[in-house]
Amino acid sequence: MNKTCSSISALAAQNSELEAAIRTAQKMLAAYGDPAGFDIDQYARGYGALSESLRILLRALDAEPAAEVVSPIGDTAPRCPAAHPEDRTPCGGPVAVTVLDRHNAGAKGCEHHGARLLASLDGARVYALPDAPDGAAIRVFKDAGSIRPFPWVAGPRTRDEQLSRDEVRKRGERP
Repeated sequence: MNKTCSSISALAAQNSELEAAIRTAQKMLAAYGDPAGFDIDQYARGYGALSESLRILLRALDAEPAAEVVSPIGDTAPRCPAAHPEDRTPCGGPVAVTVLDRHNAGAKGCEHHGARLLASLDGARVYALPDAPDGAAIRVFKDAGSIRPFPWVAGPRTRDEQLSRDEVRKRGERP
């Protein structure tokens, strides 16, 4: 009898997780499903929200993808979850940090991609994972200050939101 009850409880918990994942995916699709008229910041937020809701849904179905992915540019390489699909740079070591956006959606990543993600998100913050090397979050935070948002996107950048925090800070200083 106890075994049956625990099986029913496990099924109910799994069903609850799946229902929550479906609701999250539906909300994100409604909010970000049509990127028409999005600027680069809105597009990035939409991409992040939709990919995270897909991860939640796959996790609830116990069908998460393997760590190795095929990027849109045709390369096959192990990538950390913080690496943007259009970012061609390789990971810079083991997964060491979590980057959270202002809505607490997050991605774990190597220090290199963690810094690039942190630089690309407005209001984001970084935390070291428990097994990270000493100072990992501080290095990511400092590196992100010198990185322009979405560094893999080519083109001229003149507005403050297109520049690194260090560049914006220098603009505001008077000689």
